[in-house]
Amino acid sequence: MQHLPLVLADLVAISVLVLAVYHPRHRRKDLAVAFFGVNVGVMAVAVVLSGTTVGAGLGLGLFGVLSIIRLRSTELSQREVAYYFVALALGLVSGLGATSVAVTAALLAGLVAVLAVVDAPGFLGRDRERLVVLDAAYTDDVALADAVERLLGVRPHTLDVVRLDLVNDSTTVTVRFRDPRGGRAVVGDAALPVAVTA
Repeated sequence: MQHLPLVLADLVAISVLVLAVYHPRHRRKDLAVAFFGVNVGVMAVAVVLSGTTVGAGLGLGLFGVLSIIRLRSTELSQREVAYYFVALALGLVSGLGATSVAVTAALLAGLVAVLAVVDAPGFLGRDRERLVVLDAAYTDDVALADAVERLLGVRPHTLDVVRLDLVNDSTTVTVRFRDPRGGRAVVGDAALPVAVTA
């Protein structure tokens, strides 16, 4: 019964994170369900472990094992990884109940608030990332930057060559740049494939 306030605080926190922050911005039902499932599962196990002498160590071990299993099962964007780890952290913090209810509630609220702010559309809203496929093989970095600038109309901050195909004469590159127009990105995910020609 002493865990009930922390369980309720966790359910409120994960509901706000998923239903008020993540889902309205990214609209992925599968990950929304996964975040709820991971959070509630970790919280339940942490509540059980909190009554044992090895609670904290075993809880952190569980955190690591679940992370490895989940992250290897499908490819996640870095944004989704952040939500996934916060969902895990919410369950672990509330389930172990190592501090008072007020402190735990403040930690839960802080975790949700930080993610809500840094994933807001206006936060670093002009920075963009695109995966670009060029129909020429560029071995020279300056020529590659010039070609990308001509195609996108902006000077790239960084270029990471993903694939250089000399046989089929193509270059696949991740481009990071600042959009001079500013404003909100049209889509939420950072890396979007864009097939363009040189």
